[in-house]
Amino acid sequence: MSSSVNDNYEAVIGLEVHAQLLTESKAFAPVSTEFGGSPNTQVSPLCLGHPGTLPVLNENLVRYIIKMGLATNCDIARKSIFARKNYFYPDLPKGYQISQYDTPICHDGHIDITTDGVDKKIGITRIHMEEDAGKSIHDQDPFNTLIDLNRAGVPLIEIVSEPDIRSAKEAYEYLKRIKQIVQYLEICDGNMEEGSLRCDANVSVRPKGREEFGTRTELKNMNSFRNVERAIDFEIERQIELIESGGKVVQQTLLWDANKMETRMMRSKEEAHDYRYFPEPDIPPVVVTDEMLEDIKEELPEMPDVRKQRFIDEFDMSDDDAQTLTEDRYLADFYEEVLLHAGNPKAVSNLILTEVLRTLNDRSIGIKEFPISEERLAGLVQLREDDKINSSAMTEIYNAMLEEEKTAEELAKEMNLVQVSDTDFLEPIVDEVIEQHPDEVERYRNGKKGLIGFFIGQVMQRSQGKANPEMVREMISDRLEQE
Repeated sequence: MSSSVNDNYEAVIGLEVHAQLLTESKAFAPVSTEFGGSPNTQVSPLCLGHPGTLPVLNENLVRYIIKMGLATNCDIARKSIFARKNYFYPDLPKGYQISQYDTPICHDGHIDITTDGVDKKIGITRIHMEEDAGKSIHDQDPFNTLIDLNRAGVPLIEIVSEPDIRSAKEAYEYLKRIKQIVQYLEICDGNMEEGSLRCDANVSVRPKGREEFGTRTELKNMNSFRNVERAIDFEIERQIELIESGGKVVQQTLLWDANKMETRMMRSKEEAHDYRYFPEPDIPPVVVTDEMLEDIKEELPEMPDVRKQRFIDEFDMSDDDAQTLTEDRYLADFYEEVLLHAGNPKAVSNLILTEVLRTLNDRSIGIKEFPISEERLAGLVQLREDDKINSSAMTEIYNAMLEEEKTAEELAKEMNLVQVSDTDFLEPIVDEVIEQHPDEVERYRNGKKGLIGFFIGQVMQRSQGKANPEMVREMISDRLEQE
């Protein structure tokens, strides 16, 4: 489609993000939520809604959602209730889902995103609590759909944005921000591939300048940040082409096919009345007291934007470096822990932003799996700061530290990389080099100052690379300037 056609339309996008919480037990039953258990082993009569069972609210579900609400500038409802959302699906054994409907515990918030250097505020309509359904597995049996109910009853929060997003790129940045916040709060691991962070997108288009929304479709089955961006881009283009060709957008739910890079129809879009919501009779209202709210506020960590600004102010760090180091809470923690043992913030950040991030990327691991402890890495930085090793030796030692549980100093000695700064050792070598190259000495004194590199190279060669090159430079310069 030509850009001129696209320029005539505006996308209107709202995201519904489900985050699976890192509680040890389910939302309303004392059953493990650990990922990866054998199918249908983490269930109980409570999860399955057997007659006579009564759900009991997991307190951490409430505490975690309030943390998320506070971190996203939401108002916290002092009283909210649960509701039953009734629908039939094979992996929903009770025939209803416990959720919240007209009284969400968090509402009217916002988060800030930056896209192509432009800051924007994205409103959050509501964040509410609910339980997850089980999982239908369609690709392990050629004739049957298999059901795993381990996930049934796992606590979720659903974060519903205002329709403030105008492009797939903005949606991508918003989702990244949500992931960053839940990870900073340590309430969700943010892993889309394992389903602990899931996103549905409501997408419509309208002619630019018109206030009325177009007919929206809902996109599902997007299991990565990039697939969210691709699916939204595809749907925007599809709707514009449909309208331009004289057709009408139909409200429906679409599945994203990542292999074919296209959407396909799943079902017609449900409305709230289709679910026959009514108050959950077995769970009392959730009451948030002043004391509870203040207690949770004190538990909040330093949030990424605040931490980024502190890094800029406290460590004289560039905006880009501070952004990279605070993107992940645990990377920022790692950086500050290294600083407790090594005093130069710039030297530490340089090593982490180059070598450490390269290693994490090459090995596809997070900083928690990084094999060098903060104290050992600080030791390497300090060796370089004390001029005991040169920059190339620092890289060699770093690579060795990835494989061996030894300190930088131990490896420097074993690998014969310790730099010599002892004048008693260096003076005879410097004297010898100068005495054996009188022609070069004369040319240097006649203005060929670049020859100092030749003399330094000779000394480094004769010292088997052990000499401190800066000290060698200073010693040679002093000698050659003497007439």
